[in-house]
Amino acid sequence: MTLTTQWGEALDPEQVLPEYPRPQLVRDSHLNLNGRWAYAITDDAREPARYDGEILVPFSPEAPLSGVGRQLRPGQTLWYRRTVRLPDGFHRPGHRVLLHFGAVDQSCSVLLNGVPVGGRTGGYLPVRCDLTDALRDGENVLVVAVRDDSDTSWHARGKQKLRRGGIWYTAQSGIWQTVWAESVPAAHVERLTLTPHLAQGCVEVTVHASVAVGDAEIRILAGGVVVAEASAAAGTAVRLPLPEVRPWTPEDPFLYDVTVGYGDDQVRGYLGMRSFGVGPDADGVPRLLLNGQPYFHAGVLDQGYWPDGLYTAPSDEAMVADIAAMKRLGFTMLRKHIKIEPLRWYHHCDRLGILVWQDMVNGGSAYRPLVVTAPVLTPLRLPDRGRWRRWFGRADAAGRDEFRAETRETVEHLRNVVSIAVWVPFNEGWGQFDATEVAREVAALDPTRTVDHASGWHDQGGGDLRSLHVYFRRFRASRRRPPGRDLRALVLSEYGGYTLRVDGHAFGPAEFGYRRYRTGAELAEAFTRLHDEQIVPAIPAGLAATVYTQLSDVEDELNGLFSYDRRVLKLPEEVLRQVNDRLRL
Repeated sequence: MTLTTQWGEALDPEQVLPEYPRPQLVRDSHLNLNGRWAYAITDDAREPARYDGEILVPFSPEAPLSGVGRQLRPGQTLWYRRTVRLPDGFHRPGHRVLLHFGAVDQSCSVLLNGVPVGGRTGGYLPVRCDLTDALRDGENVLVVAVRDDSDTSWHARGKQKLRRGGIWYTAQSGIWQTVWAESVPAAHVERLTLTPHLAQGCVEVTVHASVAVGDAEIRILAGGVVVAEASAAAGTAVRLPLPEVRPWTPEDPFLYDVTVGYGDDQVRGYLGMRSFGVGPDADGVPRLLLNGQPYFHAGVLDQGYWPDGLYTAPSDEAMVADIAAMKRLGFTMLRKHIKIEPLRWYHHCDRLGILVWQDMVNGGSAYRPLVVTAPVLTPLRLPDRGRWRRWFGRADAAGRDEFRAETRETVEHLRNVVSIAVWVPFNEGWGQFDATEVAREVAALDPTRTVDHASGWHDQGGGDLRSLHVYFRRFRASRRRPPGRDLRALVLSEYGGYTLRVDGHAFGPAEFGYRRYRTGAELAEAFTRLHDEQIVPAIPAGLAATVYTQLSDVEDELNGLFSYDRRVLKLPEEVLRQVNDRLRL
């Protein structure tokens, strides 16, 4: 059966995800290009003379909301085409017109009026194109060509698989985040680096610009009142002391506004004053720290899949609903699993107040079952360097280089997100390699956050967290530390996965989970017993964070707190809140 969410049912094709897509770098110039485009799928790389029909962008052709219902295969090309007429006054003299794609899976080339204007390989990070020199007066023709190897290559692919099933999901392709254009001065702000230094009561700001034209004028506001201002040359970091700093926490997610004037360019953003780290509590037990104090991360695994939109949420309200529901149920953290969301998702986490653990997106060639499934039930732990890399699907040097480059780009892309507390480079051996070295690279690039270098198993002793996935067996935390006195915080980064099928709200007949229950009452009793007997007692022994599997069902996986269509919460709200209330330090 085809499942739909309430937001998918209410979707207006003329107003698809119309919100400004980049909340931490806002300009008045904004032209949304979501909506109906022409599409075609060809077996070669030649643009067809006639297109196959219409697609609703930014939904992938495999997603029901796209209106297409076709799977792009390796070797094929997915074509998009539409005309663009800029509104009067949009392109001012001396300005540049930039085109943005939030993400395109997996490789794309962009042409305007037959002129190549940009593209990239990598399906989870933004694409920016300068259209200026190819623009014509009046109507312009925009064409995007996409190819997607999915799981047949070593490119980043997440949990997509052409032969979906179990924990692997429908492969999607093409444009899957908002398409939009803006007009900017030739000398403009390209990005901001906003680094809070809570202990020093200041924020460090760097304005990165396209061209040097003098100083940037920076202002920090609290509640609409200017509390700090400074001038600085582009590319130069400047520290602005803040009076009576109000720290950001999930309980009080206070955000400061930021404005920057640079030549003729004006941008707006925001920041939050917080710090993350690992340190001992009063008993000397390693804990995750928020603003210098031990803080328990009560989290849930959030994969960001939708039955009608796949990778793409049907609306901004749908994203908000997921976040707000988890917060209402007492969770303080979301582990964004193997996916990079649109920037608006992170904005909602910032303003609503919930911590985020951000996974990098896995790639690599085919994974060996011995590496990725045997550790569920055995103590198998393999090294991930040298000749062992091939066991993890990482024999290709080009694939390893691409992962490292995309990891650096992900950190830069999401650096200013207030709520991100932890970076997670690798999960369960999926394309893992040199994890300790990669963790050091991430920590050097961003020393303000903690790193979970190998979530689940194949622990190499690196990063800041001793990270365990426990299914099918009891969890016990011991205060004993491995040889060499491991000072990392102990986290249960996946557990639970209890399954309940809700008839009429399941993706299909298949059922995957880690322990099955027949009724909501049985599930609630088991969920409560799990936490009372195993999780809560482990906290005094050193457990610093938990990640329950998972927020919602995803295709065959029926182990969500919500059904896949988000219409049914499987446990009573009061049960979830009562359990989460006990997950405190």
